[in-house]
Amino acid sequence: MTRLFDFTLSLFLLIISSVPMLFLALLVKLTSKGPVLYWSDRIGKDNSIFKMPKFRTMLVDTPPVATHRLSNPDQYLTPIGKFLRKSSLDNCPSLSAY
Repeated sequence: MTRLFDFTLSLFLLIISSVPMLFLALLVKLTSKGPVLYWSDRIGKDNSIFKMPKFRTMLVDTPPVATHRLSNPDQYLTPIGKFLRKSSLDNCPSLSAY
């Protein structure tokens, strides 16, 4: 019974969260060229590296260094990138588990 409840709840939450995620994906695509998602390397359990999807907030030609190391990181942000980062909407929580 618990498994059925977990499955039903997760399916319901996935459906509800897919609407805002599709809206954000559309905004990213309409405001800048390039892919909608950026796959960020992260360190997980036992120091293993995994890829975490994030909505792209930086322009495609941004140098591959940490944002805080750029002299003017705002010049590389997409039109909605600053908003996505400030509100933490650039993270894709339902996709991170995969």
